[in-house]
Amino acid sequence: MTFYELYKALDAKFPQSLRCEWDNDGIMCADNLEAPCKKVLISLDVTDEVVKYAIENGFDTVISHHPLVFKGQKSLSALNFTQSKLISLVKNGVRVMSFHTRLDAGEGGVNDALSAIIGFAKSEKDPLDPIGRICTLENEVTIEKFASMVKDKLGSRVVSYIGNRPVKRVYIVGGDGKDLIENAISCGADTMLTGNASYNSMLEADEMGLNIVEAGHFYTENPVCNLLEKYVKELCDNLKTEQFNSNKIKTIF
Repeated sequence: MTFYELYKALDAKFPQSLRCEWDNDGIMCADNLEAPCKKVLISLDVTDEVVKYAIENGFDTVISHHPLVFKGQKSLSALNFTQSKLISLVKNGVRVMSFHTRLDAGEGGVNDALSAIIGFAKSEKDPLDPIGRICTLENEVTIEKFASMVKDKLGSRVVSYIGNRPVKRVYIVGGDGKDLIENAISCGADTMLTGNASYNSMLEADEMGLNIVEAGHFYTENPVCNLLEKYVKELCDNLKTEQFNSNKIKTIF
């Protein structure tokens, strides 16, 4: 399978039609679209450590959730940190593709992976925005118990929450979910599980009748890497794959 064949297969599963207008994802850099894919590194982010690891360990392809290139680039110079990574990748024959908001919205993507790891057998799409998912617990639990369960399931270092309502109907959105708070309320959720929300947004959500459980941006999105690796293996079972933990944020307890 070539790099472009792999990209087109994943592009068909997570089409650009699901991508938010402001987003930038897809092929981030590729010196040769027809180059064979033999060794694929999967990571939430394309950090400098990911670039170094990919080059030193002979990977020809990196697949990420967060785009390597997000803002428009007006030049190509080692003086810029993003452009420096692009230069190193191209010089060493490492090609990169990223799937961002379409992977959030797509079936079998970020939010389905998050729902599954928490333990929900099924979920509904938010009818107002396909990025969000709505899940229902079999039995109502306290907010404290739900937050503790989320921490255990995700391995989050810190989980914060606001609200004191019993948890039954949960709105799930990995990463930054503050813009979907009103959607969660409209969907009849009593609780939102997300990666991070602003201080003010959490206070307002509580006043509007919604619990917020904040489990960390990385921890709520990284489960999708397992699914990405599974999809790649299904497309070509002789590919060598590996995951890289790109979390660089440290916590002091």
